[in-house]
Amino acid sequence: MPSRRKKQMFASACFTSIWSFVIICLVLANKNWVSSNVNFTEGNSSAIITVTYGVFEGVCSKKVIGGLETPAKNFQVTAKLEKTEMKSLNVVIILLLVLSLLSSLMSSGFTCCNTITNPYQTFLGPIGVYTWNSLSGIFVLLTMILFTANVEANKLSVELALNCVFSSSQYKNSRNSYEYSYWLMLLIILLNVATIIIIIFYHRARYSKRKEQERPIENAPKDGILF
Repeated sequence: MPSRRKKQMFASACFTSIWSFVIICLVLANKNWVSSNVNFTEGNSSAIITVTYGVFEGVCSKKVIGGLETPAKNFQVTAKLEKTEMKSLNVVIILLLVLSLLSSLMSSGFTCCNTITNPYQTFLGPIGVYTWNSLSGIFVLLTMILFTANVEANKLSVELALNCVFSSSQYKNSRNSYEYSYWLMLLIILLNVATIIIIIFYHRARYSKRKEQERPIENAPKDGILF
């Protein structure tokens, strides 16, 4: 049976891993990743198309300066993308988040398993926890980088705005604001780091205790050891 210290440490790590898993699910399901105001010119007037979207769904609306505003409508992100590069990058982002989700799930399983048992295989212990949390953090970090590149470099918001509201107007400029679902991914990375730190503290405490137990034998008289 695991010691009380191990139960406490791995239970805490299990808690952070589960929360990481839950937040990834929320991020995937939410469409508040980025909100953009895309400005167009329509003859002598200007129009603003507001798009808010994630990796699966989004919502858009159009407002003509000094005119009418069209009601907001939902759309599927992948269905609105015509350029192969944008669509492929969006699929890669989804795949990375799914891999991060699976990694967090594996970390939760490993930490919970270590809370109640002492696995014989080394990889099922702390090494496995380090591996899965590192992978999860890397996948989320890559997701943030690639999503930002798709929005800023590939003008993803402009593409969605043009295909969301039919208009013969010309693009002028745009402004992007990253919403809470995007920044929640930083929390996922922090939770992965927290899980690793908890296990490192457990390892150090265990190593220190083992050294303390070995010290009396090392300092004992040689004739005492013979008997």
